[in-house]
Amino acid sequence: MIITITPNISIDKTYVVDGFHIDRIHRPLEQNTVAGGKGINVARVYRTLGGEALAGGFIGGKPGATIISMLNDEGIPHQFLNVSEDSRFCIKIMDKQTGTQTEINEKGPDISAAELQLILSQIKELCDQSEAVAICGSCPPGVPYSFYGDAIDIVRQKGSLSLLDTSGEHLAQAVKHSPDIVKPNQLELSHILGKPVNNLQEVVAGALEVAHEFGVGKVVVTLGKDGCIATDGKSVWKAIPPPIKFASAVGSGDSFAAGLLYSLNCGKPLDEAIRLATAAGSANAATYGAGFCSRCSIMELVDAVSVSEL
Repeated sequence: MIITITPNISIDKTYVVDGFHIDRIHRPLEQNTVAGGKGINVARVYRTLGGEALAGGFIGGKPGATIISMLNDEGIPHQFLNVSEDSRFCIKIMDKQTGTQTEINEKGPDISAAELQLILSQIKELCDQSEAVAICGSCPPGVPYSFYGDAIDIVRQKGSLSLLDTSGEHLAQAVKHSPDIVKPNQLELSHILGKPVNNLQEVVAGALEVAHEFGVGKVVVTLGKDGCIATDGKSVWKAIPPPIKFASAVGSGDSFAAGLLYSLNCGKPLDEAIRLATAAGSANAATYGAGFCSRCSIMELVDAVSVSEL
């Protein structure tokens, strides 16, 4: 089983509005409300692939109670830390005519120092029942840049695998704690390195630099529709996804992470793991709703993913 830790869980509301413009009244053609946050999406897809996953993180207030109810309806096991302030809402407005996506994400609850220590203790306990811990997403106010690094240290001490998938300074600080897997996109890789990463050659060099400088076992850089670059510090592979009928990119990176972890936990080498991961990300991109792609849709794409060693 894997554990996913989502510090800033949310209620995700998605509206499909053709011809969206500011300063107008719109009535959505479609709307959807689900429990959201990167770790929630990872857990959802990991279970779709056939694995077991438990979702954790901070949760609070009436929005938190609604999130728990939604996860219960989906059958996703969870063990959250209740906090004093409300969990957040995240709004996405998708326009199929223009292919645009507008997001309004609340900041989330303020986390106290006591709540921070409690969740680190909870992570330590949860590691006793997990093969891997996926530490995912942004952090709400009050969470210091040291938090993810502290969590990675705990996971290592307990003998579990750690996957880090975040951004900004939280990513830059946490990668120094040598997670087993880090999954940045190209912009996030630039932030880790403190310099621009402009092309494929620089992505490859940057991924190797992260692996060697920070002692990261596996660095997987996602490139959207162009696939990914992955390295174990020695070899480097590139995966290219097949053409799909694009619907939405929301949750595709999380679906990728779920496929990567599932394949690695099944004992597959990294070059095979990025094949399933890329198929999962592509299947999600062809579906509206983060992490709601089917196992069948993922497996149909696996053989069409091109993986080559660079």
